[in-house]
Amino acid sequence: MSPATAADCATAWNASKVYTGGAVASHNGHNWTAKWWTQNESPGSTIVWADQGNCGGSSSPTDPPGSSAFVVTDAQFNQMFPSRNSFYTYTGLTAAIASFPAFAGTGSDTVKKQEAAAFLANVNHETGGLVHIVEQNKDNYPHYCDRSQPYGCPAGQAAYYGRGPIQLSWNFNYKAAGDALGIDLLNNPWQVERDAAVSWKSALWYWMTQNGPGTMTPHNAMVNGRGFGETIRSINGSLECNGGNPSQVQSRVNAYKRFTQLLGVPTGDNLTC
Repeated sequence: MSPATAADCATAWNASKVYTGGAVASHNGHNWTAKWWTQNESPGSTIVWADQGNCGGSSSPTDPPGSSAFVVTDAQFNQMFPSRNSFYTYTGLTAAIASFPAFAGTGSDTVKKQEAAAFLANVNHETGGLVHIVEQNKDNYPHYCDRSQPYGCPAGQAAYYGRGPIQLSWNFNYKAAGDALGIDLLNNPWQVERDAAVSWKSALWYWMTQNGPGTMTPHNAMVNGRGFGETIRSINGSLECNGGNPSQVQSRVNAYKRFTQLLGVPTGDNLTC
């Protein structure tokens, strides 16, 4: 039940601060109370925090920043991923989008929805429908440590396996993503599999800033009319494109077609790579 007037906002949540049971912090326009000891688990993305309602002057419940503007609704998200792991929350996604406002926020409404569909279609493929949080083939785990990097692999030889919606892997990617997000992922890569907001941010960081094996970021591919196929090239093109693994490409395309249909927009051209 909403209070008659909104409470003042508590001190803003700090990822590095330790909170014990009963501690209060504000995050995304709400006050939150810690249920037990917690650190670096963002309110709204874990069960650790109890929502005490909106704060700062508004008297009616509000969505987290970005969620009301995101072109995919909570209901549509659940339609896209009916068997998703509960770790992959819609709240975690919209919290992450707030850090990347250009994502699904550039161009016409059609382009915005196409980009959202493209991102989620690739995520669908990488995680088996948002089911898997970590890479399933553990034999690969020790391979993702590039010791030629000056910082090495401080979390361990086998610590940089694929995690999250886009399966972030390799020590250099964890280093770069962590530096960009202000999170120490090089020394603590496990944050990507434990905090939904961090996990989604790692995927959006790649989508918005990395060319991968392609020639442009997936974001630029979608907003500049290069098409869904170019996003595949930027994510896994060296293994899948140019006839490398057409069935994997088709899996991504099929999901993209489903999601654009759900969002009511055309797919656009250049679906494959």
